[in-house]
Amino acid sequence: MWLVAQLPLRLQWWLGKVAGLLAWRLAKGRRHIAEVNIRLCFPELNQQQQAALVRNAFIANGIGLMEIGVAWFRDASKLKKITRVHGLEHFERALEEGHGVLLLGGHYSTLDLGGSLATEYIEADVMQRDHNNPLMNAVMTRARGRRYGTVLGARDLRGLFRCLKNNRAVWYATDQDYGRKDIVFAPFFGIPTGTITATSRIAERSKCKVVPFSHFRREDRPGYDIYFHPALENFPSGDDLEDATRINAIIEQEIRKAPDQYLWMHRRFKTRPNRDDPGFYGRKRKKKR
Repeated sequence: MWLVAQLPLRLQWWLGKVAGLLAWRLAKGRRHIAEVNIRLCFPELNQQQQAALVRNAFIANGIGLMEIGVAWFRDASKLKKITRVHGLEHFERALEEGHGVLLLGGHYSTLDLGGSLATEYIEADVMQRDHNNPLMNAVMTRARGRRYGTVLGARDLRGLFRCLKNNRAVWYATDQDYGRKDIVFAPFFGIPTGTITATSRIAERSKCKVVPFSHFRREDRPGYDIYFHPALENFPSGDDLEDATRINAIIEQEIRKAPDQYLWMHRRFKTRPNRDDPGFYGRKRKKKR
């Protein structure tokens, strides 16, 4: 990863495309998950268009893998000249309230690099889920520690509240399936989806502002766009389902800007409203002859 990160950006993108295409052909389990997700979320597309989106998603995430090396091992400031920031005033206005900012992010393919680029314009902390591989986790944590003020574990709520109390911004994502604990089933691309309610609890307790935040790779030429949106008004509302629906709608809106640049390989709809509901990802067994 370190070696690849030293290469010119265009060459890295080419290598990422190759890696993504290899994964698309060989990682059949992950391709199946992406196919199911895209079929569920984009029913308006025909089969050929859905298949093309699956293929492009693997390419985008292959490039994202190369960009992790850039985020971890290179100086992100060198990419400022090809980065455009939109809505920075929304973030600054929210921070002026003095109760901290929860940066509501998502699992886009530019996950690490987008965060690194954002810290060229703002100061922020980050919550992360530790990697299962101890070496990878150590490298990831050290690299993020250079970019962010504090690297918090996914369950370190005490540390999160401490950061918010100190009027810090914390990168936070809710768009994965975390099981049945503390969730409501809110629509996401029209599908009842298990969505954690922790965002409402955090905002209620800390009085922080929730600012939607996204980042995408430009398609026409090497470059990146970072978006800060206005802080959510009247949040939390007191209704967990209403809050979760609102959050999912915002993330869906951002995904639609560049549908291929989302992590469709995650089983986002694994947890169903009723335990007896058939799962979306089960494969039909071949009949024995």
